[in-house]
Amino acid sequence: MIDPDPIARLRAIMARLRDPQAGCAWDRAQTAASIVPFTLEEAYELADVIARDQGTAEDARELRDELGDLLFQVVFQARIAEEAGRFDLDDVARAIGDKLVRRHPHVFADAVHADDREREAAWEAEKERERGQRDQTSAMDDIPLALPALARAVKSQRRAARLGFDWDRPEPVVAKIHEEMAEVADALATGADPQAVSAEIGDVLFAVANWARHLGVDPEGALRGTTRRFEQRFRGMEVLAAERGLDLSALDQPAQEVLYREVKARLGQMDPADETSMNEESVPGPRRTTRNDE
Repeated sequence: MIDPDPIARLRAIMARLRDPQAGCAWDRAQTAASIVPFTLEEAYELADVIARDQGTAEDARELRDELGDLLFQVVFQARIAEEAGRFDLDDVARAIGDKLVRRHPHVFADAVHADDREREAAWEAEKERERGQRDQTSAMDDIPLALPALARAVKSQRRAARLGFDWDRPEPVVAKIHEEMAEVADALATGADPQAVSAEIGDVLFAVANWARHLGVDPEGALRGTTRRFEQRFRGMEVLAAERGLDLSALDQPAQEVLYREVKARLGQMDPADETSMNEESVPGPRRTTRNDE
């Protein structure tokens, strides 16, 4: 039997969990701030499921469940606010509905935009007006501090670009990356303190994020994908070494690289340069102990 109102049921469950007498002690103890880490974790888990989605029935079930986990976080926050007499879930839904209608006058009203650029400008003008109503004076004011670093870098760069502070093409950004890398090398060569080196490396990462933005690439998603592929390949290295009776940690770096490239070839992820160099590599051998290993 299909639940006629699953959202109402979810709200009732949340209210029961927070009930002072009959609820769950853990749920009753939570505050708006204390559940933020769980909300972020659920958002990341949802992003991971979406990234791995191959369109199977199992993937659909995972996606549904992760969306439910994230929805529960919204219901949880709304319930805490409702108990404090601030607002409830209906108010949350009403506010986002009003905002969407307000920001899409070309859909819900009679506004006409000549092209995508004009529509985007109108969207930003409305957001700017809303920021003004919240006494925010800077384009950077409402960028969440809790955003992942690369995502926050891109968001701040986009805000600056809307005010004209940006390069008009990707090539100067590449030059900026090389400039920042040279400054890291200089900092290391002059014996700069770790904090200064960290700041210089941060400049490199910020410039790379800017380059990705100019190329239409989400650096956060790109890095997640690369990390996921690296983990897949490393697991393959561990399996390959075990199959050959090798201790992966005892192999020297060139020998480990041979295994890494072989796994990439098995996964169909080889680059042409990898294929050439693989033919020149020797069979994996024992690790050569260096002072850094001691």
